Amino acid sequence: MRHRILTAALLSAMFATIAGCATTPPAKPQAQPPAAQHRLQRAQAHMAPVSGTLVSGRLMVFAVDGGVRIEGELGGLGRNGTHAIHIHERGDCSAADGSSAGGHFNPAATAHGRVGHGAHHAGDMDNIVADARGVARVNVRAEGVTLGSGAANDVLGRAIIVHVGIDDYTSQPTGNAGGRAACGVIEIAP
Repeated sequence: MRHRILTAALLSAMFATIAGCATTPPAKPQAQPPAAQHRLQRAQAHMAPVSGTLVSGRLMVFAVDGGVRIEGELGGLGRNGTHAIHIHERGDCSAADGSSAGGHFNPAATAHGRVGHGAHHAGDMDNIVADARGVARVNVRAEGVTLGSGAANDVLGRAIIVHVGIDDYTSQPTGNAGGRAACGVIEIAP
């Protein structure tokens, strides 16, 4: 008798649980906008020499309002030299001359120019200057881009190129910046 009462109680509890589960809808996960799900706050690019130069270093890429800020240090540049730096369309540094990175990142198909001074490519940034030891402390900004959003203007997975020459900010399509001296792919930072 006691065994029948316990069995009946267990069966009653089990049916109540099953019935409760069937009538209670599962909780819905909180949806976030697609851009917010993938947006990063920082990334990095390990810059390696191309075209037979010795230019190398590590750059950090930070998401900021309206774009990204790129900071870090590059060595192996010409003493007291000024060099162009751009974000390029492909994250591929496999070619010996860096050409596998493609042209300047330009999703809006605008003219080349100077960031913050009218029309410019999304990958256009101000020139960097090396000191007497050939070291440049990089602190530049790219406007109109995102970091890790997945949008057409996202720079994650694209390459940063340092050029041997100066960007004149006017010559089309590259500012007459010359050959490529270093290349690094923008990747998620640990």
